[in-house]
Amino acid sequence: MSDYFFPKLQAVEALAPYRLRTTWSTGEVLRVDVGDILRKTPALSAILKPEIFARVRIAERGGSIEWFDTEFGEDNVYAWAKEQAGEVSHEMFDGWMRRNDLSLTTAAEALGISRRMVSYYRTAHKAIPRAKCRVCCLIAAASAARPLAVRIAIGGSCKFS
Repeated sequence: MSDYFFPKLQAVEALAPYRLRTTWSTGEVLRVDVGDILRKTPALSAILKPEIFARVRIAERGGSIEWFDTEFGEDNVYAWAKEQAGEVSHEMFDGWMRRNDLSLTTAAEALGISRRMVSYYRTAHKAIPRAKCRVCCLIAAASAARPLAVRIAIGGSCKFS
């Protein structure tokens, strides 16, 4: 778990079927469905048993949720919960930067914000406003050959593709 990730998991509760109620240091209470992840990974199939799933807990040293020796990092759980709620996660933002080969500086210039704010978005220290999400989508959808001003003017919707 990265020391740079801000929201800290304070509580986790198993809900049926394969949903978790998570409480965060930000005050957010988020639900996340981990059923698909558990089903896609054969090594995690034992957790699909309701009596085992119900034993979820925060790892002894924090930073993850666990069942026996299997764990999910809190940054992943937070991102999955945000995305399932229809919000933009820090992982989506970071993926957008990587796919577009953007540094903190070039992402800041493209979005018209400071490098510090880009860093906050990448580490979930600050929520990503819808308007910035739209700009990221427009940039991703635009042709790299067009000037930036033209690329930002193009309309459309995406999930940081």
